[in-house]
Amino acid sequence: MRRPVATAARRWRRGRADRAAARESLAGFGRRLGGGGGLLGRHDARSGRRDRAEEGAEGGCEAGAARPGGSSAGGWRSRTGGALRDAALAAALAGYAAKRRLLSSSPRRAAALRERDGAVGETPRRTPGPRILLHGVSVGEVDALVPLARRLAAAPERPDLVVSATTATGFARAQELYAGLAPVVRFPLDFTWMVRRFLGALRPDLVLLGELELWPSFLAECRRRGVPVGVVSGRLSERSFRFYRRARPLVRRMFAGLTMASAQTALYRDRFVALGAAPERTVVGGSLKWDAALRKPDGEAAEALARDMGIDRERPLVVAGSTGPGEEEALARELPVGCQLVLAPRSQDRWDAVAARIPGVVRRSRPREGRGVAAGARLFLLDTIGELSLAYSLADAAFVGRSLGPMGGSNPLEPVALGTPSVTGPHYENFEDIVERLAAAGGLAVSSEPMTVVARWLADPADARRTANAGRLALERNRGAAERTARMAFAALAERV
Repeated sequence: MRRPVATAARRWRRGRADRAAARESLAGFGRRLGGGGGLLGRHDARSGRRDRAEEGAEGGCEAGAARPGGSSAGGWRSRTGGALRDAALAAALAGYAAKRRLLSSSPRRAAALRERDGAVGETPRRTPGPRILLHGVSVGEVDALVPLARRLAAAPERPDLVVSATTATGFARAQELYAGLAPVVRFPLDFTWMVRRFLGALRPDLVLLGELELWPSFLAECRRRGVPVGVVSGRLSERSFRFYRRARPLVRRMFAGLTMASAQTALYRDRFVALGAAPERTVVGGSLKWDAALRKPDGEAAEALARDMGIDRERPLVVAGSTGPGEEEALARELPVGCQLVLAPRSQDRWDAVAARIPGVVRRSRPREGRGVAAGARLFLLDTIGELSLAYSLADAAFVGRSLGPMGGSNPLEPVALGTPSVTGPHYENFEDIVERLAAAGGLAVSSEPMTVVARWLADPADARRTANAGRLALERNRGAAERTARMAFAALAERV
């Protein structure tokens, strides 16, 4: 599998004139990897001509005009750099496919990758304003962008919005959340011809990337077309920062090319600047998650969920959301007497394994005859997507998962916004600022023994209410990122004009 990539790489290293042969070697490998359907897309003479046409007047640079860095030598360097990036990505994708047995054991995954070839089809403009592409990697980022999308759509500039997502679950979630607000497309793999096809079809005037999603070919093509790119609700964890800092000579141009960067915290802002982002264009704008968390619960849908699963509304209920490996068994084992527990694992790939390890658990996806559940059931598995907020609104207490071990933690704002007293474990590195602000305000408990905290709240409802009220007040105080970010976005568009 690796031979075509190695052959192409040797040709590039030797500096041979036969660049087309190297490119064809990679393209042929891609077609085989994609099962004949073109996982890596088509890169023949026809697509090359189409891509060049798309790079004309409507693609950000006038046909025949000098492009940024516009000498013939600069053009050659751009083409060479793009081909080298393609070769590197093909090698990485081949390794990933081999490691995950992508082709032999999961046609669904191969098909999902083929969907990311940049062919997004027709996306007619809905409004006369500038087109803004909002991108979120997966469900969390797609959720967080909703308040920004609504704020942008309500502006007098009447921008035309398009939303993109990387993962299949993020794409499905975006289709649900943005119905009637913006068309939703899959973000392409970072091959130059796929990126060109994608940008040529959408023709955005501004690209806003949620949290951090920097791909070299995508950014290079945006720069060549004159399309400004910004990061919103930017986050750089310690682990990501260490990785980028080691590769700073390679990534500095990506960060330096950002038109704007709105970081969640001062620490993240400093990390962006250290990696090359312009200090004058990098600000602390806050996290969009604070704004996105403010949603009214659907009471009728929540009660229907309780009836369908057989949850007894007369007995206390604990909901453990976004749980990780090992947490489900520990929580079930420590559950206070008389309580019910709903487990909602973060990864759907683990649903069957969790059900097998928790004897007697009632699965949401597999109701039994009649009411579907035996009377007196204590343990429930929420093995569906999009219903966690309903479960949180039913709960007497919530545990926010992936936090009892070094898994980075999960977003605690959803149960807090619903007025549910919430506890998380001591590992919350990916949500450090949010957790610490809530905890400092008394609106979130942090404990390595969450069921002990739950038992205390059940014995002292007034304490539980104080925690819930403090959490909502803290959430209200930290709102405003969507408004600040929208102002920055329109300023970036004004500069482009």
